[in-house]
Amino acid sequence: MSRGTLYGVSLGPGNPGLITRRAWELLQSDKVWTYPIRNPNSDSYALDIALRAGLALPEHHTPLIFPMTHDAEKLAKYWFKAAQTVLTQLQAGQDVLFLVEGDASTYSTFGHLARTVKALDESVAVETIAGVPSFNAAAARVGMPLADVDDTVAIIPAGYGMAVIAHMLEEFDTLILLKVKPLLDDIITLLTERQLIEHSRFIEKAGSPFERVVDDVASLQGKAVNYLSLLLIKNPNRQRGEMIRGCRKKSA
Repeated sequence: MSRGTLYGVSLGPGNPGLITRRAWELLQSDKVWTYPIRNPNSDSYALDIALRAGLALPEHHTPLIFPMTHDAEKLAKYWFKAAQTVLTQLQAGQDVLFLVEGDASTYSTFGHLARTVKALDESVAVETIAGVPSFNAAAARVGMPLADVDDTVAIIPAGYGMAVIAHMLEEFDTLILLKVKPLLDDIITLLTERQLIEHSRFIEKAGSPFERVVDDVASLQGKAVNYLSLLLIKNPNRQRGEMIRGCRKKSA
């Protein structure tokens, strides 16, 4: 029996209207749905997007547990178990959809899952369905262009730490910080010191019914925010190096 294909199905950050036609076609087929949850009692944000689109949960569906932990050994066990579950279905000839909020190629659990499955069986076919990343939806929501002409853009999880964030603010015209919850107070302090707080926007659960947009980022100091939150930061005062301008002149 031929093996099925593993699909990373990007659903966008929260608005069902941002699901692509390709993802929509797959979701309405008879393929198996899998989706991430943090623990056996938690909901799946990715699954919720699909259900709010008016799709019904198919008969064949499987939640996959990916706990919120930095314990590498514990994570490896859960990755392996999830990959084995998916591989069993693939080897039975079933196509498997893994539902992903945002875009499956951008800081997504799908990349880890696909690599683990391929390590167990390199003959498995994998296809990634492109989607709308949260930061693109957020930028559109607040009317903030991420890049103009020769602007530079950096996208990193805030978990990289304050030293890296401080350095990135000096090197890029636009800095996109994902998952800012753990360091938000420190980031606000840094942006205030750099006089960039007024050029920053906070967006939580972009496009979902629970979306929150905060223009006055300083007002969030000491406040609780959701894990699915980000900051868009523009640095209008960044001094651009001669390298970029020189390259543009040579190519002209």
